[in-house]
Amino acid sequence: MTLVFVLVCLMALVVVGYVSGVKDQRLIMATTTSTDNSGLLDQLIPAFEKGRNIRVDVVAVGTGKALELGRNGDADVLLVHAKSAELEFIDNGYGVNRQEVMYNDFIVLGPKDDPANIKGNSDALAVFKKIAAAEAAFVSRGDDSGTNKKELSIWKEAGIEPQGSWYQETGQGMGASLTIANEKQAYILADRGTYLAYKDKIELEILSEGDPLFFNLYGVMAVNPEKHEGINYDGAMEFIEFIMSKKGQEIIRDFTVSGERLFNPLNL
Repeated sequence: MTLVFVLVCLMALVVVGYVSGVKDQRLIMATTTSTDNSGLLDQLIPAFEKGRNIRVDVVAVGTGKALELGRNGDADVLLVHAKSAELEFIDNGYGVNRQEVMYNDFIVLGPKDDPANIKGNSDALAVFKKIAAAEAAFVSRGDDSGTNKKELSIWKEAGIEPQGSWYQETGQGMGASLTIANEKQAYILADRGTYLAYKDKIELEILSEGDPLFFNLYGVMAVNPEKHEGINYDGAMEFIEFIMSKKGQEIIRDFTVSGERLFNPLNL
């Protein structure tokens, strides 16, 4: 009799949970490996999920791939960093409610012996020209990420088409590419957030920073539910509202590694 009573109670709880909507919604967020590698999402997501019946599943890829996931309806919300590509995504009707969330900057890292002699040079174009002229080992993500898009735009503006054995593409995320560049003692363009998260694991140093070309802006947007059925639009809009709120922006502001802030909020 006791076992029957317990089973009846358990079934009642399941039914009540189902009717009351206790079962968590799933929100798929496609974001960049740089955001994920930094550790910021470990602070943001639990704070967002608390008190909500929403479970956030993170897909960390390059910005190009994240936008592709959005176009295909395989993500609900995007947190990426390639403004021109984001605006094209919006203009083509795939995304809505784009908001500019935060920023940091790109930096050029390299080995201590600095074979291209770029240390202290804050001119991005001059730095890339010197690396190419010296044919010094350079590691590129080569993955259509926001970082890769920025790197290629700098090469293009410098009038250089990088090629040859000195220029090596990894096709991997920021953290993995930093590790490879460190092993090869090569130059690499990285976002400051991931560098700070990996600083104690690598020997590469910051050799160039400060050029306006290195500005790194992050945007968030919902995937347009009119393009795909089944998009968790309400959850996406709720996440955007949270990350742009005072609480969300304060989490971004207060997130540090070794006392250094990794991202700067834009809505405080």
